[in-house]
Amino acid sequence: MNLDSYNTVLKAFSQSCASSSGYSILAEMDRKGVKPNATSFGILLAGFYNEEKYEDVGKVLKMMEDYKMHPGISTYNIRIQSLCKLKKSSEAKLLLNSILARRMKSNSETYSHLIHGFSKEGNLEEAKNLLKEMVDRGCKPTSDCYFALVYFLCQSGDLESALQVCKESMEKGWFPNISTMTSLVNGLVSISKVEEARELMGKIKVKFSKNAGSWKEIEARLPR
Repeated sequence: MNLDSYNTVLKAFSQSCASSSGYSILAEMDRKGVKPNATSFGILLAGFYNEEKYEDVGKVLKMMEDYKMHPGISTYNIRIQSLCKLKKSSEAKLLLNSILARRMKSNSETYSHLIHGFSKEGNLEEAKNLLKEMVDRGCKPTSDCYFALVYFLCQSGDLESALQVCKESMEKGWFPNISTMTSLVNGLVSISKVEEARELMGKIKVKFSKNAGSWKEIEARLPR
């Protein structure tokens, strides 16, 4: 078996919540002279985080050191994503801080995981701050960062912030999905921001021309 084949086996164990079996695979790889790579350890880290086996996370990081393999941003991103999925975004943010303290460069993926994580946990102020920090550090936000923020800001009732983020997104040519946009329009109307809702509707109708009929119905219901 080659390295790719072993990584496939590690991934299968990881996805079936049997990451501990990966240790025997690593031992076999050592016997066969196949050196694991960052992907191998990344798979194990993601698996152990998913199983909330933090002692094993430490063991895997120590093994990387033993192999003279220094964790790069891809390894940190796996750890950050895993923590965010476990609703431990604050811990993930501490990892980001440690990256920056070491003068290691974070990237768009790093911030995307954190923005999604904090948004899902309802800490939208932190998510907004991270979007700003992301831009300030020269990382290009993805459309998903904006879409997540608009959606969760609408859900939280912070419609003015949702509108602001939505406008920033649309300026880049990125429009949230129809469901989110409808929620935002209806929300703006509910707080008496009818003109803002109309302005948004005008842009939506151009972008989602296939759904023009539905948008016209919504627009017709707007207060005069």
